[in-house]
Amino acid sequence: MPQDDLQLLSAVPRLRRYARALVRNREDADDLVQDTLERAWTKSGLWRGVADMRAWLFGIMHNLHADGQRRPRLATVDLDDAMPESPVAGSHSERLDVLDLQAALALLPHEQQEVLLLVALEDMAYADIASTLGIPIGTVMSRLSRGRERLRALMEGRAEPVHLKVVP
Repeated sequence: MPQDDLQLLSAVPRLRRYARALVRNREDADDLVQDTLERAWTKSGLWRGVADMRAWLFGIMHNLHADGQRRPRLATVDLDDAMPESPVAGSHSERLDVLDLQAALALLPHEQQEVLLLVALEDMAYADIASTLGIPIGTVMSRLSRGRERLRALMEGRAEPVHLKVVP
């Protein structure tokens, strides 16, 4: 099997994990991963010029997800997913903490969610995130900082993050 094919296949678990965190629905996440792999496969002629296959695939997924967010959607109710997926098999209070974190994450602006998930879940470098999302590295750092502060405020039960006063 060619090296590029192996790189593509080795990225599938990370793509699936990020997609599930991004869309919070197993079926939609699987569809997003499949669409990403299909798009990458149709562009296989570009693989030789790709320095980081993982970042390239995440960029494709980001663009597909953003396109999907722009399209109007039919309102539906999931009946099968009463309990969100959670890799934590801990105590009841730990499960509640995970649910609180998931709910707080859902309240963040989409741009902050993406950066937080790529840093925390995928352990991507800021430069790779900037390349993946097509934004400057300073914007990555700003979104990450604002997202972390907002998430912290939500988890502590504060409605708004504390804004520090700048003293000249």
